[in-house]
Amino acid sequence: MKCRFSRALMASAATVLLSLGVTEQACAQAKASSAPLAGSESVGLEEIVVTAQRREEKARSVPISITSVTGQALENSGYTALTDLQYVVPGVQYDPTQGAAFQIRGVGSTSFDFSNAKSVNVVVDDVVMDAQRDNGLIGLTDVQRVDVLMGPQGTLFGKNSTSGVIAITTNKPVIGQFAGNGYVSYGERNDRIANATVNLPISDHAALRVSGFAQGQDGKGRYVVLDRNLGRVDEYGVRGKLLLLPAPALEVVVAGEYTHHVDTSIRVPVGGPAGTSFAPAAAVTAQQIALGVRPGPENADSADGSMGHIRTVNSGGSIHATYQLGEHTLTSITAYRETAYDNDTPADLLPGNLYAYIPFNEGRLKTKKFSEEVHLASPTGRPVEYLLGAFYNDLNAKQTQLQWGTLGAPLFSPTGVRTPTLYALTGAFDPITRALLGNAVKFDATNRAAAVFGQVKITPVERLSVTFGGRYNHDHNSQTIGYLNIDPVPVAGYTPTFIATSSAPTSDFRSGSVKGGRFTYRIAPQFQITPDAMVYATYATGYKPGGVAFVGNRYDPYNAESVKSWEVGFKSELFDKRVRFNADVFSSKFTNFQATILTPVTTGVGGFILASAIGNAPGLRSRGAETSIAVRPSRDLTLGGSLTYTDAEFTNYVASPTANYTGTRLTNAPKWQTSLTVDYSREAGANLTLKAHLDYAYRSETQTVTGAILGDILAPPVARADGTSTPNSTYSRIPAYGLLNGRLSLVKLDNSVEFGVYGRNLLNTYYSTGWQIYGALGLLHYTTPNAYRTLGAFAKVNF
Repeated sequence: MKCRFSRALMASAATVLLSLGVTEQACAQAKASSAPLAGSESVGLEEIVVTAQRREEKARSVPISITSVTGQALENSGYTALTDLQYVVPGVQYDPTQGAAFQIRGVGSTSFDFSNAKSVNVVVDDVVMDAQRDNGLIGLTDVQRVDVLMGPQGTLFGKNSTSGVIAITTNKPVIGQFAGNGYVSYGERNDRIANATVNLPISDHAALRVSGFAQGQDGKGRYVVLDRNLGRVDEYGVRGKLLLLPAPALEVVVAGEYTHHVDTSIRVPVGGPAGTSFAPAAAVTAQQIALGVRPGPENADSADGSMGHIRTVNSGGSIHATYQLGEHTLTSITAYRETAYDNDTPADLLPGNLYAYIPFNEGRLKTKKFSEEVHLASPTGRPVEYLLGAFYNDLNAKQTQLQWGTLGAPLFSPTGVRTPTLYALTGAFDPITRALLGNAVKFDATNRAAAVFGQVKITPVERLSVTFGGRYNHDHNSQTIGYLNIDPVPVAGYTPTFIATSSAPTSDFRSGSVKGGRFTYRIAPQFQITPDAMVYATYATGYKPGGVAFVGNRYDPYNAESVKSWEVGFKSELFDKRVRFNADVFSSKFTNFQATILTPVTTGVGGFILASAIGNAPGLRSRGAETSIAVRPSRDLTLGGSLTYTDAEFTNYVASPTANYTGTRLTNAPKWQTSLTVDYSREAGANLTLKAHLDYAYRSETQTVTGAILGDILAPPVARADGTSTPNSTYSRIPAYGLLNGRLSLVKLDNSVEFGVYGRNLLNTYYSTGWQIYGALGLLHYTTPNAYRTLGAFAKVNF
């Protein structure tokens, strides 16, 4: 029955989409304006309005490379997570390993360390989402648009913006209107979405908007011993906004949210040539096969005897107040947010009576942040426009982590007798007395930032403008490391003897702080060739503060990161706004880029060791070109596409006396990315409209581990003349792939009801998202539900 259902949906979608014979649309996903052009039966592309410069402006007049995606475009794509933006916007990537983070133009820091700032700033309704392990938004319900700003944006968005900004805008309440919508969908592998939004008028001066959602999907993989799903995702949450107009010149929006995410998307075995670091012992592989798991590059199953999961809970709120001071606008944004991130990811590959490695791996992270921003904006359309502001942010992260294992011996005997000793990988012994300080580690990191910023746009003549921007940031990052004894009974079920695998740093190396300030600026001339065509150039600088890293129970300060970037671009709307064409070339040079790689760290008692830690790569370069086009040839059809070329590599990075990464590409940084989209609609009779959507996203090959790509995973490191060598990272290569999504529906002419079918990854293109050599477990990888075809049906009601 399930197979017939899948085939029927696929055949219906394919038949209609192929009969349309259309192939593309721009990422901007601009909808048609409601009024036809004079003397024409067609309509033009709707104007795209963004807040890239902290005020509403037409995207075609802003001297920055921007891709804007509407909420409707995200719904059409079928994606449900903000991280899926990487399949919608060329130039955006997401790295699920090493702490997880976004990248733009190939560049982004990913780190397990808590003092490290992100390279891509995620901003939701003008609130910076900078907490560690917080992607900014769970669920894409009631999103108005997502604006992706390419390149350094530190002048107006601060230190977390050396690579770019992802700015999400959700819908605001509407005074005097009762309206809402509901959406449900269901597909293969229990793929499900249910959400609803309602706009409630309270008075002539107040309105409330509330959204709720529940969504998820069963993974493709299985815990074969436990007979449980592996890769399952479950999410739910509620958001609300209260709009108040207490005075004629004052608008206040009070927003709050609670969201919950849990998944079992953990790494699974791949294996490799016997006798190499890519494969566990032959007996371990044989036991996996006997239990029904065949390690390989497309394996999604595990024979682990315990189930891993990751849980994230976000809660918080903000007050966004806008006051009109004559022609000027004064804005205050006050926000508070908490995130709880629980990481339970055992790594054994087999039941504990057969084999164990790290059966107990639990982390508990709690973050709290407060931020305040105030800015004053002058009226637009004047020879001189300006914006002045100040910003304060206080982020605190507290984490406890335990890793207890046998490192290869079974956890318990066939008769159930537990091993009397466990290694505490996150514990430590005193370097002087050798006494055990604790079986787990705790971190406490605080990142404080204060800034003043300003931007002025001068238009000396009618078509020529120059924008000058500047920001002074002062940062204070501090972190401490400590040790504690966690009761093993609730975790392991018994009380073993613990042996720490490393010494702690001496007491004077268990805390540290870094203070510093930096002025960054931006200069952007632009020339209006015609009312609908503009050329611009931008030169911008940016920075991220230094910090103190604690990795492998060690202390290591790292330096501030800086970037200098230029961009030259062209923006246009042609043929009575039926065509929108944008193009740019760019180059960014980073100094002391904060990278996670093998780095020398002090032992605290003299000497150094190599650990996977935050360190500084002296030189990094990202350069390339971007272009996008949107075309509306008729009232029924909108086409477009985007193409990005990025060349991102380390220009100077000797990480240790033996490891040299100079000339290697950045991880998760494809050279080529493209997207093609089409939307088509026509009246089908019986008071119905037929709508069809198709989108395709392609990315060239990438690698998920820094190093050389040599074609053979067993090739030796590349020897260099200076005595260093470049490690071989061929095992982490992800081949080029493309994802095709489709959607076909019928809509009542009054837009009150829509129902149809959808398909994600229609070509069933498989890909991994990350690779990792995990000690004696060999080669592991990460998988995603998006790597499998998903067909389903949906219905939507508007009222």
